[in-house]
Amino acid sequence: MSRKFAIMDVFTDTAMTGNQLGVVYDCDGLDTLEMQKIAREFNFSETIFLEPSLLEGCDAKVRIFTPASELPFAGHPTVGAAIAVAEINGLTDGGSAELTLEENVGPVQCRVKFEDGSRYAEFDLPVIAKETKTSGTTSSASAALSLELSDIGMDNHTHSSFHAGLPYDLVPVKDLKTIGNAKPNMQHWHAGFGTHSHNSALVYCRETVAPENDFHARMFAPDAGIPEDPATGSAVASFAGAIAKFENLTDGMHRFRIEQGVEMGRASLITLLLEMKDGAIQSGSIGGNAVVFATGILA
Repeated sequence: MSRKFAIMDVFTDTAMTGNQLGVVYDCDGLDTLEMQKIAREFNFSETIFLEPSLLEGCDAKVRIFTPASELPFAGHPTVGAAIAVAEINGLTDGGSAELTLEENVGPVQCRVKFEDGSRYAEFDLPVIAKETKTSGTTSSASAALSLELSDIGMDNHTHSSFHAGLPYDLVPVKDLKTIGNAKPNMQHWHAGFGTHSHNSALVYCRETVAPENDFHARMFAPDAGIPEDPATGSAVASFAGAIAKFENLTDGMHRFRIEQGVEMGRASLITLLLEMKDGAIQSGSIGGNAVVFATGILA
């Protein structure tokens, strides 16, 4: 059976930047092994498969695969899926919609807006970030990133770990030069970030390329078949926990812009909104643009 597919660039409004996403439509009849093989063939950080949802109130079911495994939740696949489903449902330029996606993490509430040719989607954080124990020491984390121990730390930010649907080690560094030097050292990776199924690291600093942005980030997940990711919404969902812990946020709404993918030549921008009360996250959302780069048919 032939199936339609699209290639989207997500967390950007410019084609051939941002994070590539494979989108496969009409996936009834595909089993898990077939989906995994297709995701490996696309070889993007994630590929999504859309099918009808059997959950009341959900507009579609979304399954998310890296080249190596299935994920319960991920950020740029959720943004891309929301835009794809909104288009399937007939949303046109100048319109907006609310919809709910069924993912393995549970129902995810999304809002989509099409305006002046741009496509924007945001989703509510399905899980509020909770702090967990780091997989290794700060020293082992620095070695895993090919950095020195003295490179780690930014203002009052220290190496931490948070889980918001997926676990991430969050490693602050002092500046753009340092973050540019980071790269996975597989000899030390497991000591630094563990051997569990999602032993991934988000490295970040406050110095940014674009002055209007708040943080600069890179994300490495070599054991998931992703040496580096251009834009990682699920990591930003976990990063929200570090922001809440270290930034001393007042009650109310706060907006952060996180740039990523610059070192890969695929500049991306992720918007994070957090509602705070008494030092704790009450709610939040992640949003970004997406553009369709190509469409076609899987034979």
